[in-house]
Amino acid sequence: MSELIKNFTELNKNSTHLAGGKGASLGEMTQTGIPVPPGFVVTAKTFDCFLAETDLTQEVEAQLDKVNYDDVASVEKASATIADLIHDAKFPEDLEIEIMEEFKKLDAEFVAVRSSATAEDSSTASWAGELESYLNTDKNHLLGNVKRCWASLFTPRAIVYRMEKGMRETKVSVAVVIQAMVQSDISGICFTVHPVTKDKNQMIIEAGYGLGEAIVSGQITPDSYVIHKDNLEIIDINIADQWRKIIRKAEGGNHWVEIDPADREKQKLSGEQIIELTKICANIEKHYGFPCDIEWAMTKKLNQWEFYVVQSRPITTL
Repeated sequence: MSELIKNFTELNKNSTHLAGGKGASLGEMTQTGIPVPPGFVVTAKTFDCFLAETDLTQEVEAQLDKVNYDDVASVEKASATIADLIHDAKFPEDLEIEIMEEFKKLDAEFVAVRSSATAEDSSTASWAGELESYLNTDKNHLLGNVKRCWASLFTPRAIVYRMEKGMRETKVSVAVVIQAMVQSDISGICFTVHPVTKDKNQMIIEAGYGLGEAIVSGQITPDSYVIHKDNLEIIDINIADQWRKIIRKAEGGNHWVEIDPADREKQKLSGEQIIELTKICANIEKHYGFPCDIEWAMTKKLNQWEFYVVQSRPITTL
């Protein structure tokens, strides 16, 4: 496979320059045997080639040079101009063919398309929430969403974030992760160190119905479970009343639906499932050797519940 596209099986934690933080982490976990949905990365090199082939490199820089960071309108104008330039540029044919071939190999009707910045997610800086993700993308919207991920390196928030972190002169590129979509019945986040008490012996799991986007974006209050890492004792269970969830629309994309009143106040994960997920997350922390912020999803296949890890990054708030 070329330098333009890399399967998760070809990536590891040292691949950040090619696959961004997210892509490198998914590759590393795949290599380690963590249950990660299959996927590939349109590398940062591809984005750089796209800018060069379409003569946009100088134009993008010129727009960024004009920004007055004290003026919101100036930041927004530069962002909108760059997004239009990327959107209007023709997708190089060889690249289009290669992406569609890899997509076909995934044998998935819907994929998650996620931005992955090459300067992403160190223990002091996190690009989480700065760049875009597009869940439940079908074949017809795949290339358009790849371009949108590229353009999200230049959203107003991302432009300001880069300046605040002193990275305006640092070369930051963006890779795009394309991953088979898990239609999760239940999903959530795990912090392998309690983020509030900072107790290293405790892990906290948050869980809600539907796709994890609802929790990550703060639009629902999830269940939360606190577990002691040494003896796997569940110390605390907080059950949330969840009245709506995000699921896939039949034609692709997502929408909110109401939850059956009988299920709203139910505990989302059983004790057995909490312990199973705790073990998976503890393994990830042990492998990396630092506290992790993990996104997970659970779905039912042939009457079996299966957990998947869709992202892991260092916890930046400790």
